[in-house]
Amino acid sequence: MNINLGIPYEAIVRKTIEKGYAGNQTEVIRQALIAYERLIEEEEKELVSKAIKIEMEEVKAGNIKTKSFNAMKKKFKW
Repeated sequence: MNINLGIPYEAIVRKTIEKGYAGNQTEVIRQALIAYERLIEEEEKELVSKAIKIEMEEVKAGNIKTKSFNAMKKKFKW
């Protein structure tokens, strides 16, 4: 795969290699992709956590009806 990153990004790749964080351009790109994937996963976890918090506040305020675990087992014949 050949990629044209553009001058500003190529400078970042070069600096990363010069500082010894990676041995070559491929390593820099791989590390960047791994870091980006981790960032996305953390964002997704944070969003889920916020959504759960909001839902729990709604439940505590009595705005959402809940059912017992046993009622759900019966409903889904589990």
